[in-house]
Amino acid sequence: EAISLAGNLQLNKLIVLYDSNDIQLDGPVKDANTEDTKTKFMSMNWNYLRVEDGNSVEDIYQAILSAQKQDKPTLIEVKTVIGFGSHNAGTSKVHGSPLGDDEVRALREKLGLNPFDVPKEVIKLYEEVKTKNDEIYAAWEKEAKQADLLFNKYMQGDFIVDWEKDVPSFTSEYNKATRVSSGEVLNALSKINPMLMGGSADLSSSTNIRGADGVFTSQNRLGRDLKFGVREHAMGAIVNGITLHQGLRGFASGFFVFSDYMKPAIRLSALMELPVIYIFTHDSIAVGEDGPTHQPIEQLTMLRSIPNVNLFRPADANEVKAAYKIALESTNRPTIIVLSRQNLPTITPFCDLNRGAYILHDVDDFEGILLASGSEVSLAMQVQERLSELGKKVRVISIPSTNLFDRQSEEYKNMLLPPHITKRIAIEMSEAAHLYKYVGLFGKVKGINSFGKSGKGPEVIEDFGFNVEEIVKEYLQLENVDIIRYIK
Repeated sequence: EAISLAGNLQLNKLIVLYDSNDIQLDGPVKDANTEDTKTKFMSMNWNYLRVEDGNSVEDIYQAILSAQKQDKPTLIEVKTVIGFGSHNAGTSKVHGSPLGDDEVRALREKLGLNPFDVPKEVIKLYEEVKTKNDEIYAAWEKEAKQADLLFNKYMQGDFIVDWEKDVPSFTSEYNKATRVSSGEVLNALSKINPMLMGGSADLSSSTNIRGADGVFTSQNRLGRDLKFGVREHAMGAIVNGITLHQGLRGFASGFFVFSDYMKPAIRLSALMELPVIYIFTHDSIAVGEDGPTHQPIEQLTMLRSIPNVNLFRPADANEVKAAYKIALESTNRPTIIVLSRQNLPTITPFCDLNRGAYILHDVDDFEGILLASGSEVSLAMQVQERLSELGKKVRVISIPSTNLFDRQSEEYKNMLLPPHITKRIAIEMSEAAHLYKYVGLFGKVKGINSFGKSGKGPEVIEDFGFNVEEIVKEYLQLENVDIIRYIK
């Protein structure tokens, strides 16, 4: 995927040195792979060079010089002998095992090396490189003094956003899918922050996610919209690289179910503490006709489980806006924003979501609690209204980010979820494993423990029982347990 896209974009600064030793851990490469590396890379619009002697530093150096003059990426295949100079040279035995002390001593003698010696030629070379680089840096620093402030601003992403004026406001009249409001927010932010760069894996018309200033191509290097094509895995790796560059802030988008392809890259974002923004749409069984292959069930659980990740599933446009605010302010962890395909009413105020969960509706002397994320928050509000008509006083909590909520103090958690209130239902159209901890021993999670179904979105939702009548019925079946008495 990455090779293909690099060739398409003619990324001529990309030079790959391929240590081609014909051995892998289990034996010769030919046992598992007979492809023609040269033809493979050239067919994807790469330049190909070959160095026959991997021990010739000069030959490798000349190949690099040649690659630097090309108008497209270059693969330099360097033929080597694995474990060169050892008794098992050229075999898989030296692929993953240490040589051993005796073998190391014999190898050093054979190659004329002593432990910890650095050849004088290497020392001299690096002294020359340092001197040259110091001179170049001094010249650059002198010329850059006038541009320092602007340069630092770009490198540090120091762009102030007035979230009330610069970003769209959403009132109760706004009734669109969160994937739509997400696109509106990102477009506004891209006008303020010229370092936001990313795109979608062939789904921008569905995710509403595009970079600004046109499509990035070999002819338009100022474009910030990356057309990744159907390359989800590479997309995740590429936005990691963009963000590692510093200054640039990478974002990627696709259907939520396809996050499966991106899990390794997302995990590395978290491991490397990169503030990448991942935007996923079509977040539930409400996808409808595309059926169970496209309806996410376990993906929320998968991504919430990754350490050092903030995952948001916004209830409406205002929670979308607040999620982007946290994403842009993040400096050391990726943010995942999971969005709906279907239209959703605007029912929340624009507020700080740094605590991950908050009370959306409250009442004195409440007897029970409804928790929900995403599109199910509006359903929870409808359930609350029906229960109120039946004389039941119920608190409603929106929990867009379990990751952030779990990091809060016990005091805050107990304020939202008083231990003595045991009648609790958490509502989410997913496997919902992370919600069980909030309902306790006596509550209930209204989730999904099977794959989705084919059918129109509203019909599939109804079939799974995500409606007011069903949830009211389930709530009324709960008992409010005297927890102190139960423990005794």
